[in-house]
Amino acid sequence: MELVDFVGKHRDVVYLLLRRYLALQKPFLLRSDLIDEFDNFCDEKEVGSVLRNSPLAAMIQAVQEAAVDPEWIYLSIRPGIASWEYYRIHAEVIQIETVTISQFLEFKARLVLGPQQDEPWPLKVDMGPFNREFPRLSETRSIGRGMDFLNRHLSSQLFKELETGGQCLLNFLSVHHCRGQPLMLNDRIQDLRGLRRALRRAVDFLGGFPKAAEWEAVGHKLQELGFERGWGGTVAQMEDSFSLLMDILEAPDPGNLERFLARIPMIFNIVILSPHGYFGQGNILGLPDTGGQVVYILDQVRALEKEMRRQLKEEGLDIEPQILVVTRLIPEAQGTRCDQRLEAIVGTENAAILRVPFRSAAGEALPYWLSRFEVWPYLERYAMDVEREILAELEGSPDLIIGNYSDGNLVATLLAHRLRVTQCNIAHALEKTKYLYSDLYWRENDAQYHFSCQFTADFIAMNSADFIITSTYQEIAGDRSSVGQYESYGAYILPGLYQVVQGIDVFDPKFNIVSPGADAEVYFPYRERKRRLRGLRREIEELIWGNGRPDARGRLQDKGKPLLFTMARLDRIKNITGLVEWYGRCERLRKQVNLVVVAGYVDEAQSADSEEQAQIARMHQLMEEYELDNQVRWLGTLLQKNLAGELYRFVADSRGAFVQPALFEAFGLTVIEAMSSGLPTFATCYGGPLEIIQDEISGFHINPNHGEEAAGSIADFFERCQVEPEYWENLSQGALRRIRRRYTWDLYAERMMTLSRIYGFWKYVTNLEREESRRYLEMFYNLQFRPLAQQMEH
Repeated sequence: MELVDFVGKHRDVVYLLLRRYLALQKPFLLRSDLIDEFDNFCDEKEVGSVLRNSPLAAMIQAVQEAAVDPEWIYLSIRPGIASWEYYRIHAEVIQIETVTISQFLEFKARLVLGPQQDEPWPLKVDMGPFNREFPRLSETRSIGRGMDFLNRHLSSQLFKELETGGQCLLNFLSVHHCRGQPLMLNDRIQDLRGLRRALRRAVDFLGGFPKAAEWEAVGHKLQELGFERGWGGTVAQMEDSFSLLMDILEAPDPGNLERFLARIPMIFNIVILSPHGYFGQGNILGLPDTGGQVVYILDQVRALEKEMRRQLKEEGLDIEPQILVVTRLIPEAQGTRCDQRLEAIVGTENAAILRVPFRSAAGEALPYWLSRFEVWPYLERYAMDVEREILAELEGSPDLIIGNYSDGNLVATLLAHRLRVTQCNIAHALEKTKYLYSDLYWRENDAQYHFSCQFTADFIAMNSADFIITSTYQEIAGDRSSVGQYESYGAYILPGLYQVVQGIDVFDPKFNIVSPGADAEVYFPYRERKRRLRGLRREIEELIWGNGRPDARGRLQDKGKPLLFTMARLDRIKNITGLVEWYGRCERLRKQVNLVVVAGYVDEAQSADSEEQAQIARMHQLMEEYELDNQVRWLGTLLQKNLAGELYRFVADSRGAFVQPALFEAFGLTVIEAMSSGLPTFATCYGGPLEIIQDEISGFHINPNHGEEAAGSIADFFERCQVEPEYWENLSQGALRRIRRRYTWDLYAERMMTLSRIYGFWKYVTNLEREESRRYLEMFYNLQFRPLAQQMEH
């Protein structure tokens, strides 16, 4: 109302402002466009003081997007995190009114398609009705803590009547077994009264044994009472588990229930899906569509296996856990092991990479690599082949399926549905937020990127998953000024295809933040001299200072300068060429440091990726334009993990820094690696690094859209270190403290196993499978995704 009153009183000024926006002659205006033009208008007009602190200014600050035609300006306004309102203003009458999300989306579609292609009855997709009765978070600060909320909410519901809740728990404990071995309870316990009686007798019985005694000493009597293995490895652990269950049956408490469920042996076999790209352990990470995701999964597997073994031992079970990472088998493997069906994962005892080929409609295995944007026609057949392979390899169904990226999450959806297994999704990156207006202009992009398939697959997989893991809060819901990756799937439109009125709800308790770490055996502080790999010193010096390498350009002239280091794929989003340009244009920074870049290939002919080829050409252009060959060392090489870890520490020895300049970064694994090594780190303010780094405490945030300012900030840091040597050390220690508290694989694995058990439990005892929404998604898959995928194959 206040805004309407203000617009009514200042119609002439608002009219002039709207004309400024119309004069930009853009159908869609970003938040930055709107704010910049508003600020310019206020600076130029005498009414600036009236506007700057007005309700209109507050609205402009909250606008995320405007859609503009000569008559109307439609606005999407985000007054708070994950909170949306929609308005339109008539450009001549200066009339402001609210509109629905569907009206806003349809207006955007008309701007893209033109009035002659306007659709009177667009296909509308809405998940909202299926979630009306489902528990939902209400506070933005709780987003990403779904398990905690769900456990509190459902435990209070389940145990409203103790007998009902207790019986559900009894039924759940009675179904556990592994490879023919019964666990937890046997058929001697038939009802809740019998369970309570057996628990009291078991606690009394165990009181007569040493706390360290194991199952062999007490198992026979416990089996007579109705208990099987799985309650603990020692008498002390068994007593603790029995007591916890007795407390829950007496007076249910969400905390006790979580602790109890976290002890139940439920997860023995895990399947992790990463179908696209090259997936291997050596001579592979520099190839397209791999890199950070491969490193993440391999480190994840090692941490999960270690945690599974620890927990199984505590549960008193002699069971060998199994983890399969399922990916593509590529016959034309270019010298890698991607043509091998099974490959043991180094650093594990019983985890392996299982490779299954993509097959054509005729059943022939595809021999060559495919971009992640080209895989959609093959995934349904692939899922069926994978099902046969994993059932044979594991000799039964897995207990948990984890999908990775859009393609892996869709395959996880198909498999989890068929096998009735708990499904976890991990996006790593969602392409819709990486490419501007990728949903609106999907037709223009579909020949190259096939966004119609990808966004449809994302919608289906997100809504099908039992729980979703993200590395940061940013990934789900952004911050006050920027939209989260998942939040962007709340409402959107693919003009001429379909309109999503309510897609994914970030207040859904399926979202959980579980941040990964870096391999502690590889990425450790530079000061830990005894652990340093001295034998790699000469190789690193050759990398940085050597001459005549075919995979390098530039030779650093002044070896006394600190090193500014960056390492990433050479694509547009990672913005490595942007960093090189910042450096080239900033004389202060060039005077202070040498720049070391590990990215892509130096020789364009070695790359098979068109986007990487363009970036390689741009790198060479920048080296020439700014005459950087004496100050920039560009290495187009793949670094093995140990070499990469020691290189971070080598840079720290020089009192250097790491910079991650991405236009957007979903998480920022290299940021974690650098900080784990004690290296002061500058990283993008868009995405995960904004959350990882505490600005000026454990590193620095930089805006990749303001390169001159970013380069100046880095130069300021090195200039201050010259006069305050302790400043570098303060930032180094701040980075290490941050990593220890929040970003380790041990913390990740423990949390992941707890989530798997608790979502598995609630899926068993409630309607978390959401049968109605599943049928709706099946229909959408068959009527929308499948035809889109089949079109690609022709």
